[in-house]
Amino acid sequence: MAMDSGQGRGQMVSQINVTPLVDVMLVLLVIFMVTAPIIQQGVEVTLPAVKAEALPGKEEQFVVSITRDRQIYLNDAKLSADDLAAKLKAIAQERPDREVFIRADDQVPYGEVIRAMAAIKAAGIENVGMVTEMPADGTGSGAK
Repeated sequence: MAMDSGQGRGQMVSQINVTPLVDVMLVLLVIFMVTAPIIQQGVEVTLPAVKAEALPGKEEQFVVSITRDRQIYLNDAKLSADDLAAKLKAIAQERPDREVFIRADDQVPYGEVIRAMAAIKAAGIENVGMVTEMPADGTGSGAK
């Protein structure tokens, strides 16, 4: 603790030194800023860019992801096409009004996406949505 020369000799100053606290907080802030982008979880797909409004979310969503190498995931669980149909049938039996979203890499052939949509429809789920990204320049990616 520091001594204050204005007061009598031998009296302590009762001020808290916050410099170590600020140092620790700044180090933690830098650590969180660096690690936050790394922590993103999920299946890595490159989404097609289109101009569309986002749908409002209500509850836990089921997302069927199709990666560039044609791997199929339901949320974060890797499944075969047959397992996907079985899982979706179980979901449809529990809640027939459930929504399922498809996230397909932009390099996935159109037929693979349609097969996934057909499996979802065959399971009895009528609400199917497509997940896309907004283009960087704000315009739609139309045909040239």
